[in-house]
Amino acid sequence: MPPLAEVVLSEGEREVLERWARRPKSAQALALRCRIVLAAADREPSKEIAARLGCSKSTVGRWRGRFAREGLDGLHDEPRPGRPRKIGDAEVERVIVKTLEEQPRDATHWSTRSMAKASGLNQTAVSRIWRAFGLKPHQTESFKLSPDPQFIDKVRDIVGLYLNPPDAAVVMCVDEKSQIQALDRSAPVLPLMPGVPERHTHDYVRAGTTNLYAA
Repeated sequence: MPPLAEVVLSEGEREVLERWARRPKSAQALALRCRIVLAAADREPSKEIAARLGCSKSTVGRWRGRFAREGLDGLHDEPRPGRPRKIGDAEVERVIVKTLEEQPRDATHWSTRSMAKASGLNQTAVSRIWRAFGLKPHQTESFKLSPDPQFIDKVRDIVGLYLNPPDAAVVMCVDEKSQIQALDRSAPVLPLMPGVPERHTHDYVRAGTTNLYAA
């Protein structure tokens, strides 16, 4: 088994890693890598780091090795091929901070063009930084908060079942999809024939609504 890479941090590197690791809007992958490196620098065994951070030993070994060889730049998703980079760590951090914590003027999301103008870098450099740290400002996802006043108590009950399932008991999860429209074609489907595709009418009739229960 190869020896573990030794991680030694300068004061500046430790400050940057701690700032990235505790910033609430940091990309999850970047924050995890920072915590791995900080723990390795404090001489915490890889097995304990993996157990505490919820990752594998190979993941711990990969990122402590990458940092030992390449420094902060080693926390990118892939090593940079070709010529040595011209953009310093401070400029990379400035782009990341702006992306995560600021909003462009007269827009809701950053684009490579607006970030390049704000940071003084070119669009290609901005795109590479975003790609390296898994940042996608143009993408959004939705979520829904339950108005149920007992929502927290119900979540605790369900999570408790997962964490401490009862012995000799069957636990079933049932979900309901309501208000499904029951639709039917206004005429029978004409089957596929040689030279003629399957055909159906363009309109349909409503047969009320139904509910679907999944367990």
